[in-house]
Amino acid sequence: MSDRRILSLWFPRLGAERLIRRQPVLGDQPLAVVQEQSNAQIITALNAVAQGQGLQVFQPVRDAHAMCPGLLTYPRSLVGEARFLESLQRWAGKFSPWVAPEGDDALVVDLTGCAHLFGGEVALMQVVEDDCTDLGLTVLMGLADTRGAAWALARYAGRAAGSDRTGDAIDQEARATRSRAGKRRHWTKGGAAPVVRTKAGNTDRIALPGQTYGALSPLPIAALRLEPEVTAQLGRLGLRRVGDLLGQPRAGLARRFGRGLVMRMDQAMGSAPEPVSPAKPPDHFAVRMTLPDPIGLAGDVMAGIDRLLPRLCEALKAKGKGARRVALHAHRSDQGIEVVEVGLARPSFDPERIRPLLQLKVDGIDAGFGIDMLRLVAVQVEPLHEAVVVGHLQAGEAVQARLNKTNTLDDLVGRLGARVGLDAIRRLHPSDSHIPEKSHTIMAAAWSEPHEGPWPVPNNPRPMLLWPPEPVHAPAVPRLPEAFRWRGQELTRLRALGPERLAPEWWLDDPNWRSGTRDYWVTDTSCGQRLWLFFGHGGAMSPGWFCQGSFV
Repeated sequence: MSDRRILSLWFPRLGAERLIRRQPVLGDQPLAVVQEQSNAQIITALNAVAQGQGLQVFQPVRDAHAMCPGLLTYPRSLVGEARFLESLQRWAGKFSPWVAPEGDDALVVDLTGCAHLFGGEVALMQVVEDDCTDLGLTVLMGLADTRGAAWALARYAGRAAGSDRTGDAIDQEARATRSRAGKRRHWTKGGAAPVVRTKAGNTDRIALPGQTYGALSPLPIAALRLEPEVTAQLGRLGLRRVGDLLGQPRAGLARRFGRGLVMRMDQAMGSAPEPVSPAKPPDHFAVRMTLPDPIGLAGDVMAGIDRLLPRLCEALKAKGKGARRVALHAHRSDQGIEVVEVGLARPSFDPERIRPLLQLKVDGIDAGFGIDMLRLVAVQVEPLHEAVVVGHLQAGEAVQARLNKTNTLDDLVGRLGARVGLDAIRRLHPSDSHIPEKSHTIMAAAWSEPHEGPWPVPNNPRPMLLWPPEPVHAPAVPRLPEAFRWRGQELTRLRALGPERLAPEWWLDDPNWRSGTRDYWVTDTSCGQRLWLFFGHGGAMSPGWFCQGSFV
C-alpha cells in the first residue's frame, strides 16, 4: 500500500471571487463572469448570491438575465485568473513544496509526510478552509491516496448518483438493459431519480489510507474524470456509481469505451501512476557581494558594480533573457538599505549598456556610516535572442551599422529615462484619421518601435503646434474676418489660405467636435503669427470662430 497523500483544492467561484476581492461592493449583488463560446455568451463563474437565485455555470447569459434581471456580468480574463491561481499556488506552498495547478480553477498538493506539521489531516484542512475564508474564497477539498480520488472527493463528496434522463428515454432502452437494471436496488432502476446534494464536512472528504475503494464507490461515475459522452453511455447501461463500474470486467469496458476509461479507473485506485509535478518557479536574477570593510565613495560603489554586473549579465545571457529594469541595493552598516533603479529602452544583457545608467544614480546614494553589501537585481526581464548576421561582407556591415544606430538611440532613451523617467519620453506614430488631433498616436519611446518609412504627407498644411480649440472673438459668419481678438491680442489678417472643410466623425460623440462641420484657414497676421483658424458651423453648439494651432 502506498503512503502517498494527495490534497485537491477546488475553487468553484474563482473567477467571480477574484472580481469581488478587487471590488468588495460586488459581493452583495448577483455576479456572473461570462465568456463567448460558439457565438454565444456562456457563464463561467458565479458568486454565492447568483447561485442562490438558481443560476448555473455554463448557462447562456440570456437565460440567466431572464431568471435574474439584476444580474451583473463581467467578461472573463483568462490572464487575470491564471495569475490569481499562481498567487494561490504560492500560498499553498506553506503546506507542501509539491504544489501544481490542476485546470483553470484548482490546485493539487502532495501532502506526503507534511500533515503532522499542522496537527494531522483534519487540522490541516481546517487551516486551509480558514485561510480561504480570510481571503474571501470558496474552496472544496478532497484528501486521498491518489490524485484521481482526491479530485473526485473535492467535487462529488456527499453527492448521490442519479439519472438525468426522462421516462421516454428510458422506455427506449433495450429490454435486456432494463431487466438488468431491475435486479439492482430501486434507486438504480430506469426511472428518473433526482440528484441529492448533501453538505459534506472535512471528515467526509478524507479517504483514510487504504480506503480509496470504499470512499469512491458511492460517488457518481463523473467523479472518475470521464468525458460527458462516456458518462452518458454508462448511464444508459445502468452504471451510475463508481462502485458499479469497478465490478465490471475490464476487458469488455476497454473494448467498448476505449482504454481511457480503464486508465482513469486505474489512476483513481492507484494502479496507474499519476505524479504531482510542481510548476517551475520563475527565474530570479540577482548577485551580491559582501564587503570586508564599509565603503562610502561613489568610485568604490562603481568598482563593486563592475564586479557584479558581468556576473548578472552572464546569468541573463545563459537563460536567453535581457534586463529591462535593474535595481541596486546598497546595504548600510546601520541596517538601512538604499535602492536605486534604472530602466532600459530595450532589454539587454550587455554590461556596457547598463553600467552608464547605474553610474548616473550612484551619486544619489546616502552611504551613511558605510555600505557593507551590494546587491544587483534584474527586476524586470524579457526574452532576448542574439541575432546572427549571415550573408555577404557588405550586407553584414550594413546590418551591423543599422543595429548600432538602433542601439545608440536606445542608449539615449535609457540615459534620458534615468533622469526624467522612461514614461516621460514619447514618440509619435501616424494614425489613419482625417481629424487633426487624431492624425497621430503618442506612444512611450521605451516600449515602442520607431515608425518605418516616411511620415504621411497631408493634403493641406498642418500646424507645428496643436491645442484644443480656443474661441476667437469675431463675427459669427462664415466669412474670414479682417480683424479678430484672440488670447487678449488684437490681430489683423494679412493673408489667408483656405478653406479646408472637415466633417466630424458621426459615429462618435466627441465634445471637441460638437461645433459641427469646420472650415479651416491658414491665416497670417500683421504681427508675424501664422495661425490655424476654423469656423464651426454649429452642431450641438453655437457657430463661431476658433483657433486650434500655430505654424511658428
